[in-house]
Amino acid sequence: MKYKYLFASFAMLFVDTVVAADASLDTDKKKMSYAIGAQIGNDFKRSGLDIDIEAMSKAISDVINGNKPALSQNEFQQALNLLREQQMKKQMAAGDKNKKAGEAFLAENKKKPGIITLPSGVQYKVIKKGSGKSPTPANSVVAHYEGRLINGTVFDSSIKRGKPATFPVTGVIKGWVEILQKMKVGSKWEVYIPSDLAYGARGTGPVIGPNATLIFDIELLEIK
Repeated sequence: MKYKYLFASFAMLFVDTVVAADASLDTDKKKMSYAIGAQIGNDFKRSGLDIDIEAMSKAISDVINGNKPALSQNEFQQALNLLREQQMKKQMAAGDKNKKAGEAFLAENKKKPGIITLPSGVQYKVIKKGSGKSPTPANSVVAHYEGRLINGTVFDSSIKRGKPATFPVTGVIKGWVEILQKMKVGSKWEVYIPSDLAYGARGTGPVIGPNATLIFDIELLEIK
């Protein structure tokens, strides 16, 4: 979660979201406010933060109405520092768990028929052989792909969007940079990428956590 965005925009984003539970959303203003509140609520839910809704609602109301803050500047800063500390610990714990799970998955996966393990740790299985050329770091490629976690959760799919992606060979995660240069146009591989060659300890977005091992179905369609 990006704290700078979260706390700098907090009051502005929550305008008119403090509405009684039984109030009807009978105006555009109420509907927009509810929609904003739902988006922010989803962000907090995904973050796993333990939020006191009553205290948060009071803060929103105080800021919007120009009331004197219930916390001093020092108390406010201490609270944010504590939040960052808790989130950092949680991130580290999740990263350790994901790393161990990923290592165990790859260790078992490499024993399966057809799995090829590269010196870097990237694994792949040829689903369909291609007969075209292989791209170089200077090229861009057109490819269809689907990415998922080791538990099967799909986080991105050009296939579902119905439109292949175009990107520079060197403009993607390290595991992709390596594997694309080994593929030939027309080939389709299932690729297994260790976390250090994916998004590492930071993760990315709401689904890919820290130190997550990723699986991709990649079909190389064209070299540009």
